[in-house]
Amino acid sequence: MLVSLAFDSVMVFAFGLVAGSFLNVCIWRLPKGESIVRPASKCPACGARIQPYDNIPLMSWLVLGGKCRKCKARISALYPVVELLTGLLFVACYLAFGLTVAAAKWAVFSALLVVLVVIDARERILPDGVNFTGLGLGLAFSLVSGPSDGTARWLANKIFAYPPPEAALGLVDALLGAAVGSGLLWVVAEGYFRLRGREGMGLGDVKMIAMAGAFLGLKRTLLTILAGSLLGSVVGLVMIGLWKKGSDYELPFGTFLGGAALLVLYFGTPLLEWYQTLLAMP
Repeated sequence: MLVSLAFDSVMVFAFGLVAGSFLNVCIWRLPKGESIVRPASKCPACGARIQPYDNIPLMSWLVLGGKCRKCKARISALYPVVELLTGLLFVACYLAFGLTVAAAKWAVFSALLVVLVVIDARERILPDGVNFTGLGLGLAFSLVSGPSDGTARWLANKIFAYPPPEAALGLVDALLGAAVGSGLLWVVAEGYFRLRGREGMGLGDVKMIAMAGAFLGLKRTLLTILAGSLLGSVVGLVMIGLWKKGSDYELPFGTFLGGAALLVLYFGTPLLEWYQTLLAMP
């Protein structure tokens, strides 16, 4: 049993490294409006095409010492970090959910978040292509592995004599998470703009939480917004206090939302169960 688990974990990790290599392409090219399919990868310094033996995830960067084989220019450490992080997240999905549709769903969700978190941290943008693709995937996954939210089932019990099919409940949970989460952030963003006369939150954050909501459902989406806001507030205070940033310093809120969504993915269920237990106490 342990041998099989270890073997499967290694295979999933290797697949995650390969997926991370593709995510690197997305991270570097999408903000520039470039194709993620062509041309082949090349050194950003000298433009030399990277050969297949120098494009092995994680290993090639280590073997080359983080330098281009031809011009010896430094290659960003972000490449292996993204590959390693994606591999570890894929293994976490496997260990938590097994070789199931749910594991595939959360692996896809994790990959989308990695792209959005890194791009927002570097460029302060959240590409529509990633957000809308993720929204569509989240809704599609909800038909076969819906959010374990329970809101749609609760509503169905109030309205219908017999519960609708599981696929319908999953889709409604996903739609509720996307609609309420994005609507809440839009109201906050619009209110801030009207009060302060300047944009405090971009529509990219609104679209990102719609994507996350389609995967997480209503309750976990609200928890993600809360956790992301807390993370952003703490980091913002640190930036202002230690690095002397002004109060108008632009924080990448999407990065904090993405980090919060990953935390909610693994720790949100016990936290929500604990909270619901408190509400049920006399």
